[in-house]
Amino acid sequence: MAVRRVEPAMAVQLASAFKALGDPVRLQLMSMIASAPGGEICVCDLTPSFEVSGSTISHHLKTLREAGLVDAERRASWVYYRPRPGLMRQLATLLTPGEGE
Repeated sequence: MAVRRVEPAMAVQLASAFKALGDPVRLQLMSMIASAPGGEICVCDLTPSFEVSGSTISHHLKTLREAGLVDAERRASWVYYRPRPGLMRQLATLLTPGEGE
């Protein structure tokens, strides 16, 4: 539950994250990454789930990285993605109504 007003610098960061999640493909990607068993998922497991090109998926994943929502790690020829829990908690806190709402 949000207990205080969002400071201006944090508002900029959160707005960037919400903007990144405003695209249906990125929202689905984020959902898949956040719910991946073991806390991470290979791009090779993400791409087949969509009817868009691999380069389009790469663009969407780059947007999520730049917004601070995911981290990426290259291993050989594949990249693995995992959520950044701190920012995810801040987004969830902002969206959780206070008691009596």
